Amino acid sequence: MFNGKGKSRVVVVGAGIGGLTAGALLANKGYEVLILDQALVPGGCASTFKRKGFTFDVGATQVAGLEPGGIHHRIFSELEIDLPEATPCDPACAVYLPGETNPISVWRDPKKWQEERLRQFPGSEPFWNLLSTLFKASWRFQARDPVLPPRNWWDLLQLTTAVRPDTLVTVPYTLSTVGDALRFTGQGKNQRLRTFLDLQLKLYSQVNAEETALLYAATALSVSQEPQGLYHIEGSMQVLSDRLVESLERDGGKLLMRHTVEHIKVENNQVSAVTIRNQKTGESWTESVDHVVANVTVQNLVQLLGEKAPKGYKKRVEKLPASSGAFVIYLGVDESAIPPECPPHLQFLYDANGPIGENNSLFVSVSRPNDGRAPQGKATIIASSFVDADKWWDIEKYDDLKQQFTQEALTKLSEFFYLKPETIIHVEAATPRTFYTFTGRDKGIVGGIGQRVPTFGPFGFANRTPINNLWLVGDSTHPGEGTAGVSYSALTVVRQIAVNS
Repeated sequence: MFNGKGKSRVVVVGAGIGGLTAGALLANKGYEVLILDQALVPGGCASTFKRKGFTFDVGATQVAGLEPGGIHHRIFSELEIDLPEATPCDPACAVYLPGETNPISVWRDPKKWQEERLRQFPGSEPFWNLLSTLFKASWRFQARDPVLPPRNWWDLLQLTTAVRPDTLVTVPYTLSTVGDALRFTGQGKNQRLRTFLDLQLKLYSQVNAEETALLYAATALSVSQEPQGLYHIEGSMQVLSDRLVESLERDGGKLLMRHTVEHIKVENNQVSAVTIRNQKTGESWTESVDHVVANVTVQNLVQLLGEKAPKGYKKRVEKLPASSGAFVIYLGVDESAIPPECPPHLQFLYDANGPIGENNSLFVSVSRPNDGRAPQGKATIIASSFVDADKWWDIEKYDDLKQQFTQEALTKLSEFFYLKPETIIHVEAATPRTFYTFTGRDKGIVGGIGQRVPTFGPFGFANRTPINNLWLVGDSTHPGEGTAGVSYSALTVVRQIAVNS
């Protein structure tokens, strides 16, 4: 598979955005790169599929970091490829709380968002001012490319170089959660604000306000405002993957889909080879490597290492709180099903007393006219809910559970959209088992390991694993969630590999 013409041989396990970004950047720097993925198309949870003329984004439906200086802008500029055409989401999201018909609109314009907050949550401005202060300091810090958590002297040097006097304002809040911040600012009993934050943070960090690390939340809750922003890519999320694949192949890298990496071989605590199986032919072989970049969950990484997984690392993974799965319903509809002036992204909480998830909340993405996702006069609606991944592996109950969740989702969506037999053209649902089948992610989990204090930033899983030349990218690492987060993790790994070459 390798031609012996590059600096060194790198196998990337997984063609999600993190893996494609790492592979494209390394190929551009002269490394021999082979990316392997078991799926049909690249992109991982940011890929697409087609049905009856509709194009559905599998998981991720919006992207951050396309603005000048943003992570995707930086990477695409380095690779000398064009950014996808995209439209800023404004509002970034319209959030409907139980029993309310007027949404909380998360506007891109900072002034409009401030006015919205003052109207929706009177007296809460001290909380938002704290978030704004922490976000500005954190954003400047992140822009200096720190390595978190550091695992050797070079990593530590990058971290200390990124620390400036303006960073120190964040230090007292390193161990704080959003729940702590609500109490600091006198909003501990503001249940409506807490409900809104629980809903938004579950989407970004997998956990609620009481558990989410404050420094993570400061960025997650502020990045949708100018000069940053969330974007709706024209065509589909697949465009992001396709551009990275084009760059990879232009620079001599290879991508093999329908190929599974079954084992990572380690000798003398250094990665040495991978075992690969061609899913079409069943053929297996071993490929010698200099580096392995694993764009997988930390749980999958332990499985790939088998008995060579470091005991302390394995134990830490086993002690992680359970990650979420997702139930997703994909609808192809007539455009008459969409209300006028419908925002591209909405969140609905249907039961304030129930746990966030388990189909009592839905995050909804709606295509825009002529954005390439639906035929003329048609539209797509994608609605997702976080669920307990474990409960979907009872074979006897699976079909009934899937039908139940599908019907519940349709019923809830019908409260906002005009969903009738004459407007619904296609209905399809995905569950944790679906995500496991197509992405190989352990139990079909999505979105990372939860941005709690013990798993965020200096306390998180490093890109540099305990095994030499074995690297971890993706949503198990800092800064974690979303295409922007996994791309940053890829950039960090490429810098670490390059400095040692």
